[in-house]
Amino acid sequence: MTMKYTQDHEWIQLEDHEAATVGITQHAQDALGDVVFVELPEVGRVYAKGEVAGVVESVKAAADVYMPIAGEVTEVNEALRADPSLANTDPLGNGWFFSILIKDMAEFDALMDEPGYIKFTQENS
Repeated sequence: MTMKYTQDHEWIQLEDHEAATVGITQHAQDALGDVVFVELPEVGRVYAKGEVAGVVESVKAAADVYMPIAGEVTEVNEALRADPSLANTDPLGNGWFFSILIKDMAEFDALMDEPGYIKFTQENS
């Protein structure tokens, strides 16, 4: 499965040719600290790339979660809503935020790969 990253510190993992899962990166959760609340998007809603799709709040700050590519939300992580600390303990796994149906695969392809994201975070820290 292919994972890509945004400059806003979201990850998106391709599940098949038209479905993907979205969450926040390890870097984002490190910067936020202990996550205490998440606001997840509405299932069935279509979002444009870059549109705010959720919120993550920590003891330090609140941050928007942006839609990494255009798509329709097909599922949200109810376990994360019940236990927001999953965003800290397993941000790239059980701490996922939502799944989408991809509208434009070219938007996915244009995102950063892991080496590109690591370089981006090092240059912008």
